Amino acid sequence: MVVRKRKKHSRFRGYRTYHGSHKKWRGPGNHGGRGNVGLAHHKKGTMLKYDPEHFGKHGFKRHHSLMEDVRTINLKELYLMVDKLKDQKLVEEQDGKVKIALAKLGYEKLLGTGKAIKPLIVEGKYFSKSAIKKLEEVGGKAVKI
Repeated sequence: MVVRKRKKHSRFRGYRTYHGSHKKWRGPGNHGGRGNVGLAHHKKGTMLKYDPEHFGKHGFKRHHSLMEDVRTINLKELYLMVDKLKDQKLVEEQDGKVKIALAKLGYEKLLGTGKAIKPLIVEGKYFSKSAIKKLEEVGGKAVKI
């Protein structure tokens, strides 16, 4: 047996001077709509304070056919791979320099992070300016295909 059951009519107690009947102040119609409805009109102050960038366009999205997914590799990673590539015969010796084709390794662009130790001849589609500079300082070459 429930001894302390709350009576339903006790929930609606209180003064009804502002809204009149207790039923009149409930629901989205009395709060200006549900959620963000009315941000441009009657809830404008709230929108300007808490979400000032709500309206308008921001940035752009390029079409997927215009975007190119370029696989990159850094100089330091390339130098770490040279010995393994020699064992697998994926590189060639040319005038005492190691010639690497990035396309064979599945890469398109060489980036310049790391130090250039030995002279390398690297064939690739794209090169960063720092990668070209570092290769040429050691006596290597960046060959664009």
